[in-house]
Amino acid sequence: MDPGIENNPYLGFVYTSFQEHATFISYGNTACLAKEGGDPVLARICGTIALDEKRHENAYARIVKKLIEVDPTGMTAHLMYDGHDPRLFTHFAAVAQQLGVYTAHDYADILEFLIGQWGLEKLEGLTGEGRRAQEFVCGLAPRIRRLQGLADQRAKKLKPPRVKFSWIFNRKLSL
Repeated sequence: MDPGIENNPYLGFVYTSFQEHATFISYGNTACLAKEGGDPVLARICGTIALDEKRHENAYARIVKKLIEVDPTGMTAHLMYDGHDPRLFTHFAAVAQQLGVYTAHDYADILEFLIGQWGLEKLEGLTGEGRRAQEFVCGLAPRIRRLQGLADQRAKKLKPPRVKFSWIFNRKLSL
């Protein structure tokens, strides 16, 4: 997967901070599903991995916090792309959303968490471009929550499409 960091160490650390928090959430949610499904061994394994991901997140988040102190305007954001099949990630995300493994609400929670941890909403002395980026990033979580609410309302009215996943033997899953 190419997260679009373009050999930029700032973007690499931002992406990794976000990714580590996301995997912490998804492994934690999977542990809960495994426990509910009667598999305590899988639940324990996923719980252990979740805690390890949290430790990774803390390290990367501290690095980004320091980078923001040193160069707040240089911190920019890019959209992710998987580098192969742009629809594959969308389909995978839809299944994860449906199962509750990793949802749009989790994504918004991570944004709010990292924005608060890094103090992005309080940064001062930014260039015009930096201020626009600050406003955009700080406004993402509420926008994501609103869009997900609209998508949930639409989804209730439609039959979910079924899509083949090549990496699970072309099995069709409902999105």
